[in-house]
Amino acid sequence: MLMPSIFGEDLFDDWMRFPFGSYNESSLMKTDIRDNDGHYELDVDMPGFSKEDIKVELKDGYLTISASTKKDNDEKDENGKYIRRERYMGSCSRSFQVGDSVKQEDIKAKFENGILKLTVPKEEAQPKVEENKYIAIEG
Repeated sequence: MLMPSIFGEDLFDDWMRFPFGSYNESSLMKTDIRDNDGHYELDVDMPGFSKEDIKVELKDGYLTISASTKKDNDEKDENGKYIRRERYMGSCSRSFQVGDSVKQEDIKAKFENGILKLTVPKEEAQPKVEENKYIAIEG
C-alpha cells in the first residue's frame, strides 16, 4: 500500500498527475457564469487544450462541453537515443441544463487564451395553460 504524502494525497497521485494540474474534479473546467439580461455568459478554463480538442454539444436541453488531448514529448540526443520521452492523454466533460427551448444557432462560442467563452440565451418561460379536468358523472 502506498503511503500518503505530507499533503494528504497518495504518493502515486503525485506521480500520475493529469497533464493540466492535479487530477480532481474541482480543478477541471472551472466555470464562471454571469447572468445578463437575456442570456448567460460562461467562461470555462481549458488550459492545455487547443480549439480542435474541444467539442460543445446541445442535446435534450443540456449543453455539454467535452475535451480530450493526447501529447507526445520525445527528445533525442544526437545519436537518436531518447533522453526524455513522455506521453500523456486526458479527457474531461461538463454539462449544464439550459432548457429545451434553447436552439443551437442561438449559442455563441469563442476560444482564446485557454478560455472557452459561451453565450447562451435564457430559456423563455412558457405560460402554463391551466387545463380543466372534469369528472364524468354517471346516471
